[in-house]
Amino acid sequence: MSDKEERKEGEEELDNIIVLTDDEGNDVEFEWLDTVRMNDTDYVVVLPTEEGAEEVVILKIEPEEDEDTFVGLEDEDEINQVFEIFKEKNQGIFDFED
Repeated sequence: MSDKEERKEGEEELDNIIVLTDDEGNDVEFEWLDTVRMNDTDYVVVLPTEEGAEEVVILKIEPEEDEDTFVGLEDEDEINQVFEIFKEKNQGIFDFED
């Protein structure tokens, strides 16, 4: 996993772009949207930067001594609960489809 990277998109400079390495060793670029806390656990909500990406990805943050690890979630209930908290926190920032 890498730290935040900066890149320019048009005239706007983005500093919330991160690159994560998937299970197959591929680097994938994401826009960091928010960090959500639920039940004493932190989650990150990110959006792939690839063209046409519309669905966010929610990862659990597991603190480690050297650097944090981001872990994919398999429990649909946990994903939905975190997403609901994210929507409540960001209802004035993002346009959510129901």
